[in-house]
Amino acid sequence: MAAAVNIQNLSKSYGNVSAVKDVSFQVEQGEIFGLLGPNGAGKTTTIRCLCTLAKPDSGTIEIGGVSVVEQPREARKRLGYVAQEVALDPVLTGRELLELQASLYHIPKAEARQRIEVLLEILDLNSYADKKTGTYSGGLKRRIDLAAGLLHQPEVLILDEPTVGLDIESRVVVWDFLRQLRASGTTILITSHYLEEVDALADRVGIIDRGLVIAEGTPTDLKDRLGGDRIVLRIREFTPLPEAEKAQQMLCELPFVQEAIVNSTSSANSLNLVVTPDRDVLMTIQQALQTAGIPIFGISQSRPSLDDVYLAATGKTLLDAELSAASKRDLKAEKKQSMR
Repeated sequence: MAAAVNIQNLSKSYGNVSAVKDVSFQVEQGEIFGLLGPNGAGKTTTIRCLCTLAKPDSGTIEIGGVSVVEQPREARKRLGYVAQEVALDPVLTGRELLELQASLYHIPKAEARQRIEVLLEILDLNSYADKKTGTYSGGLKRRIDLAAGLLHQPEVLILDEPTVGLDIESRVVVWDFLRQLRASGTTILITSHYLEEVDALADRVGIIDRGLVIAEGTPTDLKDRLGGDRIVLRIREFTPLPEAEKAQQMLCELPFVQEAIVNSTSSANSLNLVVTPDRDVLMTIQQALQTAGIPIFGISQSRPSLDDVYLAATGKTLLDAELSAASKRDLKAEKKQSMR
């Protein structure tokens, strides 16, 4: 059986800017695949090529074995796409918008009415269906957009940042709905920079950075590959650097400590530890520091997260990557402004 989505050696440039360099991954039938990375990493460009909205410079892209480049019309029949930016006609009601969408897909009226009612019920939109979409909240707009993307019952649903800007309640509704879709056999590809969203939903994850997929696997496997638990240790408020380095040197001598890094900020110095999992780790660390006369302000232990995976793969956290991308965008905007 062909993979639901097959992308091999995809590249795409805009002028001198290489948005996607050599992206390869597959999404199997009936799974949720999360494409994780900061803004500007190449996620949206990959999705646009997959959805026939942009033509790749090179590479293979297939939906259920159908070439997106050679058979775009057939490929589009097999996929539903919900873009990051919600674009609804504000004068149409939710129901009218879905009826228009159904007519564009040439769905018979009786069948369209039945599908619309089912989607309105599942997405808890019945009370809003006959109100104009211009009056909808962000969460309602996202839900009606999801309904529109699913109306023709696609084999593959592609979501670009599906819950960006939504409140917690709306995100939970969307998450539950996506799990129902997966259970019914729909294949789902999500792009996101929300770590907790990908961790909660995805069966497998691909991490994309600077136009390349740099890691792929289940969230659990990716985290297990790192080995060890993570401990964040704050000795006290406004810890001087020499005291933090003294604690670092001492903790590195403990047999279960794999790594100890001093994390310096303008207001404090903390330690990030990687340790062999053991129930007595925290107690042993506290006792060692107390014996050395080093006070502890705060200590916490956790399993590796997807942010730790991203940090190991790229040398920076996803938040750092987001801030770096935002800074570059701001500088570019300032440069354009100064040239006017």
